[in-house]
Amino acid sequence: MTRIDLHSHSTASDGSDAPADLVRKAHALGLAALALTDHDTLAGLDEGEAAAEECGLEFIRGCELSARGERGELHILGLWIPGTHPELENFECMLRELRERRDKRNRTMTERLNALGCRLDYEEVLAEARGESVGRPHIAAALLRKGYAKSAEEIFNRWLGSKGSAYEPKQVLQPEEAVRHIAALGATVALAHPRLGRHSDVWLDATARELTAHGLSAVEAYHSEHSEADTRFCTDLAARHGLALCGGSDYHGKLKPDIRLGTGKGGLRIPLGILEHLKAERRKLGLPM
Repeated sequence: MTRIDLHSHSTASDGSDAPADLVRKAHALGLAALALTDHDTLAGLDEGEAAAEECGLEFIRGCELSARGERGELHILGLWIPGTHPELENFECMLRELRERRDKRNRTMTERLNALGCRLDYEEVLAEARGESVGRPHIAAALLRKGYAKSAEEIFNRWLGSKGSAYEPKQVLQPEEAVRHIAALGATVALAHPRLGRHSDVWLDATARELTAHGLSAVEAYHSEHSEADTRFCTDLAARHGLALCGGSDYHGKLKPDIRLGTGKGGLRIPLGILEHLKAERRKLGLPM
């Protein structure tokens, strides 16, 4: 079965592989297509696209946005983000504002860590991040480098996770805002890993219905941390609301070493047919690929 991966991250946000290296790795693994979906930035897309052209890999320009609804956080994927579009400047301004909010949050958490006895300068955090989008994984990497813990899991449990002593909530978009921003570009808009937040079935169903009205067009049913039951739920959710399916490993490289590109955890397989259906839906709407 020919495999694809429609959810991955590079050094442009919180992955450990440069965009070009990520593409070459996907090609070496025999993937037919790869989407690069970094958090709150498009910075790695041109590099990734150029590398894909060189090695003959189908490349989908993407992005991932965080959003917060009334019952918690959701992530929204954009696939086929255009390189040029009348709304692109507005979209990039929005991304810049989100990164500025991230920066403020990161500095707050760094200050709290210092108050808790972890001597950490914010410049050390920035040194861990080679891209525009800096986040908690980079703070964790700096703490690991200084020997304050033995693993990133320990750091998130003690300090940076939602119940950690240095945690600061993200200031993010409302879900409908995130969907509308991506849809305005003519991109495919997908609800990413819906089961990770452990939201109720009823709430997810109502949310999918509401977001479909704003431009949601797909559900990420196949994901490294979805069980078979989660995938079945997402497949049914998509069918009820007339949405396509998508899937990806959510690969981050060394920052999440148990997730492998193309196969995620436990041999995740995303067939080429998923991509073909997404493209067919875009052709129906006259959208480019």
